[in-house]
Amino acid sequence: MPAAAPRKPRRPLPLLSLLLLVVWLAIGGALGPFAGRLGEVATNDQAAFLPRSAESTRVLEAQESFRQEETLPAIVVWTSAEGGPLAPGTASEANRALAALAGAPGVVGAPSPAVASEDGEALRAVVPLRPGLGDELPAALDRIDTAAGSVAGTDTWLAGPAASQADLSDAFAGIDGILLAVALVTVLVILLLVYRSVLLPLVIIIGAVFALGLACAVVYVLADHGVVRVDGQVQGILSILVIGAATDYALLLAARYREELGARGGADRTAAMRAALRQSAGPVTASAATVGLGLLALLLSDLTNNRALGPVGAIGIACAVLSALTFLPAALVLLGRAAYWPARPKADEAHPVWRRIADFVDRSPRRLWAGCLAALLACAAFSLTLDSKGVPFDEIFVKDVPSVAAQERLTAHFPGGAGNPAVVIADADSAERVRAAAEEVDGVASAAVATTPPPGPTTPLVADGRARVDVTLDDPADSDAAKETVARLRTALHAVPGADALVGGTTAQQYDTRLTAERDRALIVPVVLAIILLILVGLLRSLLLPLLLVATVALNFAATLGVAALVFEHVFGFTGTDAAVPLYGFVFLVALGVDYNIFLMSRVREETVLHGTREGIRRGLVATGGVITSAGVVLAATFAALGVIPLAFLVQIAFIVAFGVLLDTLVVRSLLVPALVRDLGARVWWPGSLRHRP
Repeated sequence: MPAAAPRKPRRPLPLLSLLLLVVWLAIGGALGPFAGRLGEVATNDQAAFLPRSAESTRVLEAQESFRQEETLPAIVVWTSAEGGPLAPGTASEANRALAALAGAPGVVGAPSPAVASEDGEALRAVVPLRPGLGDELPAALDRIDTAAGSVAGTDTWLAGPAASQADLSDAFAGIDGILLAVALVTVLVILLLVYRSVLLPLVIIIGAVFALGLACAVVYVLADHGVVRVDGQVQGILSILVIGAATDYALLLAARYREELGARGGADRTAAMRAALRQSAGPVTASAATVGLGLLALLLSDLTNNRALGPVGAIGIACAVLSALTFLPAALVLLGRAAYWPARPKADEAHPVWRRIADFVDRSPRRLWAGCLAALLACAAFSLTLDSKGVPFDEIFVKDVPSVAAQERLTAHFPGGAGNPAVVIADADSAERVRAAAEEVDGVASAAVATTPPPGPTTPLVADGRARVDVTLDDPADSDAAKETVARLRTALHAVPGADALVGGTTAQQYDTRLTAERDRALIVPVVLAIILLILVGLLRSLLLPLLLVATVALNFAATLGVAALVFEHVFGFTGTDAAVPLYGFVFLVALGVDYNIFLMSRVREETVLHGTREGIRRGLVATGGVITSAGVVLAATFAALGVIPLAFLVQIAFIVAFGVLLDTLVVRSLLVPALVRDLGARVWWPGSLRHRP
């Protein structure tokens, strides 16, 4: 009987990998719960996110001197339960109901008297609430609804800033759990289908969750100490950004590790991981730097919520890359080939589809890039039709909410700006002249100088030598027509001699936000492009190729906006786009789009050193095609998960980023860039030494 072959001694598990795994398990256990606690330090008070230097912000600061005006208005509307005019005595009954609210928790001062509409079919009153009620706001609105609902024969509606703020908070309720669950399940399903492996998707998901827990813990502490600001939008984007980025970086490293394991026949897992890290760390770090620094460029914005996203997003990216370069290598080294079970890593696992694509690029590069360029330019032409002046109030929520229905009732019976006037702060001696000038402006329904409340004689309300004039507009406060009226109002009132008039209020705040968003785009877009260009020059040691890559991702962004303009209007039914959407879309798409070009061209450069430019393009595309496409699909699906939050802003961001990532992954990175590089040849490496490697 032949002697049994001697068994190979088992290699001891690497101590460093075990240590890293223990550290990350501790981080996950201790900090993981913070992924569901950011809501504790988040604020959805939109007054906190106004342009710092805008005129409306200066009005808000000046209003602090009028202690009676530090309120959050809730507008109560009564209509007949049977339709038609209200019954006689309804106004008196409504006033008695309102009087019972004076001194109620959350109510500041006394509610205004009920005012009848000209058609006699509705009443309106304003109940001033204390700003910053937070979780107490729904209870305060319930008390108002209960009191107002006691008026016999009427239906009651709650509109105004207080009601819309409550609906906004409801939209973000449970955001942590719902959004995270949708994103993780989506990523897991895609990874299982693409990689047909049991353990690898789970390892990648765990690493992403650990990264998110760490990021949320850091952001929680900073927000709790007032260093950064978090709202529901930033909160949702952080979760998606970390999950998507951590998955992308993990996929690149896992694919390279699989190659190295296959080349070694599965032996020496540690050496395989060292090689994979050596080859992947540069592209992954450069990719993270483009996104992180691109987000930090938002600190140049004059909008507080833009500046809030910058450092919060950059923290998330840093945690994602830290997890991908420490937790994932440790887990993969300990698992070895078992991570890819039931598949067995091989030295050459390129999918035949990518071989055919690479051959097509090699045979007909000029025809290919010309066709792609024409299609992208055609889509980009429609970007000029994208209306980014803001989303009307009735479209802010993508589902029916009480505040929108109430606003419709209010607008049907009263001037559009009733209960939510433009606020003018002017010199007290000029208050009457300012009021008269305001009433002459087209689009103004009425204007009144604010007076001291009863009891006692009513006199103009004055603080620090300044008076307040309330200007009711004809059009709804969120409409484009109202914003145009604010612009005319400012022109007229600034011309009143000695008045030093400032125009603020909700409409003015929206108008200033739109102007500031346009200014931010003009400033931040070139800064982000310059940052990305410098990173690419350092990574690829070339000037011409980085310029080419930046141009292609910018074109991809323009084409995506063009498609979005058509889809938003004709499919989703939006009549406008949030003013911040183009800037957010640009930062995410350009920074993330460059990621995939970095993954591709860093591999092409590596192959060019060994085989020349032409063969390097073919080999690089074949080697990275599958993994980058998988990463793009995962990232697109992850951002699409933002659509579960019923807000137009996030639905618009979700579509732009998801569609743009797919367009970049499937067209720009797979076809346009390789074809352009193939046609230009070694010249793309100018002025580097590889320009001599055809």
